[in-house]
Amino acid sequence: MSDRVPRVGALPSGPRDAITDVSGVTVGHCTLAEGAIQTGVTVIRPHAGDLYHDRVPAAAAVLNGFGKSIGLMQLEELGVIETPIALTNTFGVPAVAAAQIRAALAVNPGIGRELPTVNPLVFECNDGHLNDMARMVVAEAHYRQAHDAADVAVPEGAVGAGRGMSSFGVKGGIGTASRRVEVGGRMVTVGTLVLANFGRPAQLRICGRALGPVLAERLEEPGTVAKPEKGSIILIAGTDAPLDARQLRRLALRAGAGLARTGSVFGHGSGDIALAFSTAYTLPQDPGTPMPAVAMLHDGHLDPLFEAVADGIEQAILNALWRAETVTGRNGHRRRALAEILPDWQTLAPGAMP
Repeated sequence: MSDRVPRVGALPSGPRDAITDVSGVTVGHCTLAEGAIQTGVTVIRPHAGDLYHDRVPAAAAVLNGFGKSIGLMQLEELGVIETPIALTNTFGVPAVAAAQIRAALAVNPGIGRELPTVNPLVFECNDGHLNDMARMVVAEAHYRQAHDAADVAVPEGAVGAGRGMSSFGVKGGIGTASRRVEVGGRMVTVGTLVLANFGRPAQLRICGRALGPVLAERLEEPGTVAKPEKGSIILIAGTDAPLDARQLRRLALRAGAGLARTGSVFGHGSGDIALAFSTAYTLPQDPGTPMPAVAMLHDGHLDPLFEAVADGIEQAILNALWRAETVTGRNGHRRRALAEILPDWQTLAPGAMP
């Protein structure tokens, strides 16, 4: 498979072009790939410590709420993350949430007794085309495996939670990217990661080129009747810029700009959810511990971060598409790798924006 991934925008990337370019962030996968089982778990750790005690500020933006996530209500209310961020398939959400609770209890046995409860944070997409989701094979052990595998190197494509995902009628999955910008006199990093499982073939745009009609024709799906959107995407952004939860929600919302550039219209049946977090400081669970005195970034300096997250999300989606291998799963269903179908994308649609 070609790794000649289209490059989005002019902003520089971090050294890995991954969400792990944000210092302290790590990502791990557990991939299940055997016959009709094509699924997995992906875990994003904002820092290596105990997130229950040292929470990070965060916020979410629900672009379209056709989803079954856990933890969004308390996240919206309190503006903090207190477990790692987990991604999996729709029916795997309860098992992964239980694993997060057990992991927090193992470190803090007073949770739910003399300590406050813990808010698990799990996002999902439906991988039922390739994966026999009704068998509900995702278990607590798979979360633990992904958590313990977390590292700064991030495999992309048909791995972890992305194993069974589809986008634009081809193979989707996990993609990640980063962009660096100067803000308030210093360089900051915005890292992105997506679980891409959205889009109809005719909608696809690559770096401004409307390539969907060509893709639909090559997939032998050039018909005029558009099928309903039944996919989803989870959009994650991390940054080392000092932002509060209100500002992070504004950053999360701009992830939608990068998503839209690829051709998405946030369809009726698509669950499109964005989350942004900052690693610039932590917020203590213990009410006896002083809150940090942090000078937040001025709102007037947010535009470069908005540009970075839009470019980073678009890049992460393209990385997911380009780096995913062809996968055959449930009932012989097959999703081909985009790089095999559109290796000549640069020579197509010459009238489109370069």
